[in-house]
Amino acid sequence: MIRFNVAGWTACGAFAQAKKVVTGMASLFPQRLSVDVLEHQSRDEYMNWLSSHRNSLGVPDHKTSPLVWTEDLSFIGGRDDTLKWFKTNMSQFLDAPAPQSTTPVGTNTDSVDPNHGFDYDLIVIGGGSGGLACSKEAKRLGAKVAVLDFVKPSPLGTTWGLGGTCVNVGCIPKKLMHNAALLGEHTHSAKEFGWEINEEPKHNWETLRDNVQDHIRSLNFGYRVQLREQGVTYINKLGSFVNENTLECVDKKGNKENITAARFVIAVGGRPSPLNIPGGEYAISSDDLFSLKEAPGKTCVIGAGYVALECAGFITGLKQGGATVLVRSVPLRGFDRDLVDKVVDYMILHGTNVIQGVTPTSIEKVPSTNGGKDQLRVHYSNGGSDVFDTVLCATGRYADTAKLNLDAVGVKVNPSNGKIIAQNEQTSKPHIYAIGDNVDKTPELTPVAIMAGRLLANRLFGASKNTSFEYMNYRNVPTTVFTPLEFGTVGYTEDQAIDEFGADAVDAYISSFTPLESTLLHLEGNPCFAKVVVNVHKNNQVLGIHIAAPNAGEIIQGFAVALKKGITYEELTSVVGIHPTVAEELVSMTVAKSSGTNAEKAGC
Repeated sequence: MIRFNVAGWTACGAFAQAKKVVTGMASLFPQRLSVDVLEHQSRDEYMNWLSSHRNSLGVPDHKTSPLVWTEDLSFIGGRDDTLKWFKTNMSQFLDAPAPQSTTPVGTNTDSVDPNHGFDYDLIVIGGGSGGLACSKEAKRLGAKVAVLDFVKPSPLGTTWGLGGTCVNVGCIPKKLMHNAALLGEHTHSAKEFGWEINEEPKHNWETLRDNVQDHIRSLNFGYRVQLREQGVTYINKLGSFVNENTLECVDKKGNKENITAARFVIAVGGRPSPLNIPGGEYAISSDDLFSLKEAPGKTCVIGAGYVALECAGFITGLKQGGATVLVRSVPLRGFDRDLVDKVVDYMILHGTNVIQGVTPTSIEKVPSTNGGKDQLRVHYSNGGSDVFDTVLCATGRYADTAKLNLDAVGVKVNPSNGKIIAQNEQTSKPHIYAIGDNVDKTPELTPVAIMAGRLLANRLFGASKNTSFEYMNYRNVPTTVFTPLEFGTVGYTEDQAIDEFGADAVDAYISSFTPLESTLLHLEGNPCFAKVVVNVHKNNQVLGIHIAAPNAGEIIQGFAVALKKGITYEELTSVVGIHPTVAEELVSMTVAKSSGTNAEKAGC
């Protein structure tokens, strides 16, 4: 077995080609080749990594992307050197006899003996969406399965039940509170449609919180019932590796026991990154927000990703103090910039205060200005400050892998974020797998973890069921940011497409528009925006579809199917639109960005 390492930065074409070659060869010859990909998000990040590692790797003069080497530190080189290496050495892979394995054809090659004698065929560490999906699918295929799930309290002491981040402190409560804010907005808009509302609507946080938490508890109970009915053993304990096939499990009272398995799937997800400034301990995170006893009130939101903007949006929408967002550099990094600008402009127009280029330097408790509980003064890097009822830190998440004792079993992690390095969900230890948010360089999305878990279970245990085997495809995954103006997206952004295919190959069709249901509200300009990114050198194949509009999540789900099937712009616009809907905008755009024509739409 030769283990390759490929390092580079995401937008580098040479890195992308080298990665494609090596991972492709590893897929063709999984018993002879494996690969670890060290993908950095920017050129600067990669160059910093390279400067600190090239001497230890024995390549002091290498200054470009990619860098390819083998586990025994044999230097391969860059893209061209890698292609040349495979051309020269191809015969050894084609001619060598295939190693014998007890693993069924089509599964990951971990050589697990079906007569292993351990307590379980599979133990899943983590009872979130991905872990539950993987465990139930493996049990359906005949495996003996256990799920470990133990919620460590947040720094403020918040805990929850079975189901992971999405169910308890993520997607589910976030979407419900987003909807609560939208209902308030619709109530304020109703008078333009003839509704006579005599009193100013007032929101009750306690009612919303209690109803959301009651729904979450019903889901927690439902998951436990499903596991019991389907025959999956649920263990409410914290696990860590003792050796390659043994976990030490500790319950909330400190009692310990060891259990064993032939295979493991790590699905522990992540937790919010702490705020490491003086007074940072006064800040809450999204782990705490949805179960607060009192409304957050006037809130300082630190961060500019998914979680920060979504929470700021509904906090402002509930109209109990509003939100100020501190943005270090750019909001929603990695998303299409034209649409991000529309989303942020809409939030500002509807009351969210966004301060860009500013970070917090310290937080201090101060007496309340209205005689209530103490408030929090946040000091800014620009010298300013303001007083808030709540400070919400949403600066990213880290993988919750530190206490798993992965070093003891040889599972490699990215030291910068604690995430597990895996190829097709298989870690550097063949019988230990990883799915979901704790895997390096994969989307942190619930449906991604669910699908990856189900596909993995099929590969590991589906041979006797005549199951077709499939690997998880992490490209072209649709998603939506539930900001006040929702933002649905799938595929390449315009900038990503240019980096990958070249500026001369990329164009975009764009439209700035107002949905019919908003026309009576007399909003400033056209608040919504749609973009279809195409490759003009490949018959206008659609590379990305993006829309900032009401119900963007519902819209982008269907269009993601078309993109995945390789639709062209001409095929997209040959579809008759449903009028008058928001979604029809994506099949009726005619303005190419390269034309310089105004994309502001008027009328039907």
